[in-house]
Amino acid sequence: MMPSNDLQRVVAVDWSGDKGSGQRKKIWAGVWTASTGRVALESGRTRDELAAWLIEMARETPRMVVGVDCCFSFPAWFLEEHQCATVFDFWRFASAGQGERWLARECKEVARDERFWGAPHKRPAQFCGEGLARSMRFTDMDNKITPKMLTGDPERAAKVKGITPKSPFQIGGSGSVGTGSLRAMPFLLRLHEAGFRVWPFEHSAIGAKKPAPLLVEMYTRLLTGAVAKSNAIARKSYLAAKRRNDVAYATLSRNVLAKAYASEDAFDALVCAMEMVQVREEFSALRATRKPLLRLEGITWRPGVGGH
Repeated sequence: MMPSNDLQRVVAVDWSGDKGSGQRKKIWAGVWTASTGRVALESGRTRDELAAWLIEMARETPRMVVGVDCCFSFPAWFLEEHQCATVFDFWRFASAGQGERWLARECKEVARDERFWGAPHKRPAQFCGEGLARSMRFTDMDNKITPKMLTGDPERAAKVKGITPKSPFQIGGSGSVGTGSLRAMPFLLRLHEAGFRVWPFEHSAIGAKKPAPLLVEMYTRLLTGAVAKSNAIARKSYLAAKRRNDVAYATLSRNVLAKAYASEDAFDALVCAMEMVQVREEFSALRATRKPLLRLEGITWRPGVGGH
């Protein structure tokens, strides 16, 4: 018999802020189910359809964790500027239409907020130079390699080598995360209202007598480590190495591998799911942060990060 706090399912979602039909091609989910020990790769759903699917799965397997590749929040000062006392207030504010107004390149009804940048708009001066950190959350900066990490945690240092922090205010151009994050907020709010706990704003209830599914923010690059994910040959080589050295990867089906070879998004979803499964015992122990800054900004989950 499974211990009461054992996960029944792990889902890693490679997210997309695409507004149109591209959602069905770009959104992938890697799904591990404890009862079978198997991993599947799913696509073909819009954001709304994905939410409905996850909610239905959570009814079947409430001891479930879902990782989503987007920023769950913005810098604390921005939430305070909009009088949002919690991240959930901010999600409601963004979901009520403000998110799409921020994303509008040009808007006749409301003046464009110049702090949201990306082609054709350049990064605003207030977010350049020493002001760059102001456009980031603490967790975004924490995921940038530092000399201390090279000596203190060489395994993590190897995984984040070359990563530059990403600002949720960037909504266009290479590396932008803002569009996907703002369009995730109605999705995140819907899951929360359906009973999902959200870390680090709330305690995990995976091990509770009445379990609840858990939602965590993830960053695929932190979990895959160094790999040229856009290159099909590199993806295949990466997975081949994993299969030689990790028994869990060796059990992946040909069908799943073929999807990951063919799609960067599928590859990200698969590797993130596998990495989450490797440390699945951590999720039931996650507790809400007590730090006021992080209670507004959130934390990007990675193995071992739960002590914040």
